[in-house]
Amino acid sequence: MLMLIMVLDDVSHLNDVLQAWEEAGVQGVTILESTGINRVMERKQADSAYAGFSRLFASGRIGHQTLFAVIDGLEVAEAAVAATERVVGDLTQPSTGIMFAVPILQFWGTDQA
Repeated sequence: MLMLIMVLDDVSHLNDVLQAWEEAGVQGVTILESTGINRVMERKQADSAYAGFSRLFASGRIGHQTLFAVIDGLEVAEAAVAATERVVGDLTQPSTGIMFAVPILQFWGTDQA
């Protein structure tokens, strides 16, 4: 088993990426609002590090969406990468996102992985 993780740069692609992942065999995706250091450091006003996402997003800055899912193997990961690139473009290009998979040593909580 692997954990497939993607930080999606342009959140307007979220639904299309989720559809592409589903078609590639990825199920049970969890989505978190996130942001990276570059977006925080670009802010003109120095806010407290504890300002929270609500203030960050209220400032007009757009964050990322981080997607993660437990998948069966590398074949599913590779299919999800190809499907994602059909939506967002080549992941080696700026402002698309990053994807990676990491091995899962143990799994608890559901038998649906």
